[in-house]
Amino acid sequence: MYGTVKDEIAATLQEIKDAGLYKNERELTSPQSAHVTTLKAEAINFCANNYLGLADDPSIVEASKRALDDWGFGMASVRFICGTQTQHTTLERRIADFLGTEAAILYSSCFDANGGVFEVLFGAEDAIISDELNHASIIDGIRLSKAVRYRYRNADMADLRAQLEAAVAAGARRTVVVTDGVFSMDGSYAPLDRICDLADEFGALVFVDDSHAVGFIGDAGRGTPELFGVQERVDIITGTLGKALGGASGGYVASHQEVVDLLRQRSRPYLFSNSVAPPVVAGSMRALELIESSGEKRQALRRNTELFHRLMTEAGFELLPGTHPIRPVMFPGEDGARRAAQIADHMLGNGVYVIAFSFPVVPRGKARIRVQLSAAHSEDDVRACVDAFVSARDAVG
Repeated sequence: MYGTVKDEIAATLQEIKDAGLYKNERELTSPQSAHVTTLKAEAINFCANNYLGLADDPSIVEASKRALDDWGFGMASVRFICGTQTQHTTLERRIADFLGTEAAILYSSCFDANGGVFEVLFGAEDAIISDELNHASIIDGIRLSKAVRYRYRNADMADLRAQLEAAVAAGARRTVVVTDGVFSMDGSYAPLDRICDLADEFGALVFVDDSHAVGFIGDAGRGTPELFGVQERVDIITGTLGKALGGASGGYVASHQEVVDLLRQRSRPYLFSNSVAPPVVAGSMRALELIESSGEKRQALRRNTELFHRLMTEAGFELLPGTHPIRPVMFPGEDGARRAAQIADHMLGNGVYVIAFSFPVVPRGKARIRVQLSAAHSEDDVRACVDAFVSARDAVG
């Protein structure tokens, strides 16, 4: 039977390759860092979510090593059976304190966190109003809920108002506005101050996935709610331990105490997934300590971001506007996807590791190379990246 299915799948794969959209995974032969080695070359890494350069921080590695001796390799269980250690609850309290919420709950990933919220809190009589560019994990999580779904144009407050009015007119019991804090393909911010104003006006809750902000956005690194001055007005924050907070794995929901308590009772990804591994918990706590104790890395990240944007603009490249360390370099048009992939391959040959993004990850005709700056990059690294872009553009045409 598989013979027929195999041929159909093979044909689909060939279509992807013919369109220049096939995604090859490049193997690293080194730890994640600002400088990495691959099977083909040594390279400066500009495509990781390693915003603060903590993925190979010696003190985080050491904390994880100690946790192996003190707490073991894994939990071999879910939280409510025998998968909760003291350090799990300690990390949850630390996350809640850092974000200014009453409580927090750990998940095996932020994808699972987003997949475990909506079904628990919102039923058929409720309304979920979601930004059109929200992360796939939010989209999938909303699909698990029986709530009525509304979608508004990206960061469009007039359209959000219209959807809120529609939810009120439909008699929704609970309404929640759902948004990424940072839209990861564009490096743009959700206007949380205006979102919260509208939510207050219509009596709605506010949900923010802040995975691409916590640790480095805001004066103290507390994310987009801090940046927009709405920390006490956001009801539910989800995020990851897999980016700025050490870059390992795991996610969380930070919210009101009652919300977290109910998630512990009914959230399926939490109830049926193994606990976050002890070394990851210990390393993540050390990452939080580093983030709370110094703003030097955040300042270095801002300098690198500003330098890259300025140099690339002067070199004639098209960048999306913004100040986030996600800096998309755009290659629009029908041939953009193929050209972006060719430039990324050429750059790796020159010792700079970047990745091209095309449909279906981004809309057709809006291919890009998403450059991600890190506090671990030096000024010379940033300049080398720009030089590699120029060289690749000249070679590819």
